[in-house]
Amino acid sequence: MRNLRFTMLVFVALVISITLCAKPKIRIIATGGTIAGVAASSSSSAYTAGQVGIQTLIDAVPQVKDLAEVSGEQLVNIGSQDMNDQVWLKLAKRVNQLLNAEGYDGVLITHGTDTMEETAYFLSLTVHSDKPVILVGSMRPSTAISADGPANLYNGVAALCDPTSKGHGVMACMNNMLIDAKSLYKSHTTDCATFKGTYGQIGYVYNGKAYYTSEPTYRHTTRSEFNVDNLDKLPQVGIVYGYANASALPMQAFVNAKFDGIVLAGVGDGNFYKDVFDVALKARNSGIQIVRSSRVPTGPTCLNGEVDDSKYHFVAALNLNPQKARVLLQLALTKTHDWQQIQKYFQEY
Repeated sequence: MRNLRFTMLVFVALVISITLCAKPKIRIIATGGTIAGVAASSSSSAYTAGQVGIQTLIDAVPQVKDLAEVSGEQLVNIGSQDMNDQVWLKLAKRVNQLLNAEGYDGVLITHGTDTMEETAYFLSLTVHSDKPVILVGSMRPSTAISADGPANLYNGVAALCDPTSKGHGVMACMNNMLIDAKSLYKSHTTDCATFKGTYGQIGYVYNGKAYYTSEPTYRHTTRSEFNVDNLDKLPQVGIVYGYANASALPMQAFVNAKFDGIVLAGVGDGNFYKDVFDVALKARNSGIQIVRSSRVPTGPTCLNGEVDDSKYHFVAALNLNPQKARVLLQLALTKTHDWQQIQKYFQEY
């Protein structure tokens, strides 16, 4: 009896020891971008994105294997200027599967920087897990003298492994900073410190540990009602840029093409040039949803400001820039065409 009891105690201790020593299970999904780019020389600024495969990226940072049980897969291998709805849908479905069905503790996505903010925001609305999802990229190709990709990848994995990352939603980890998906924006064309948060960063990574200073208050991930599991396409939404003496032709082209929605990257507080306004009003009366955003990099596009949104049934983008307003409008139109409900989505997400 004593031997049996002793054996059981040893077994329990062994199980506890294995559990405590088990490393987090992290999956890396590669989509291409500069982080997988190759240049003709280590000092050249000219390069081709999306050339290096996922295993090469992982092998370049062997230290990640000290942090986690890391594996990878290549979803696509493109420059993020070619990111599209089909890849977004495929990516969201795969991330949900990895986190909710295959038992992974976190997902890292390597991505080009051109449209990283849009992909991050799309995933924050369509991934339904409180486990962390982090996007990383680089501003220098993998062949550069001081490529920033390996450090970003290492820090991203480190943040995924940190228990405090749970519940923070989708983030980007760039230049040691952790920035939430809604706040994330690219501020410079070439600088390694290009990514900023509209309201600052929510944390940072130092010596392989994540430190958080705040957390998102908007609806995301587990609190999001948007579901793309059964979707194979998204509504068509375009963006029209505002400027002095603006032509109404781009707005009219979207109307003629029967787009489902149009976002205005307006001047100031999302204002229209008069000719563009006339076409937008006709578009709205024909059932096309109009969302007013602004080309100004910071500050909200206010509801019922200089434009009476309630009168014309326009939607104010509030704190979303034009490219993210487009993402939310696409998803909103999969659920409703009621402008008041869509405006509520912009207030909550």
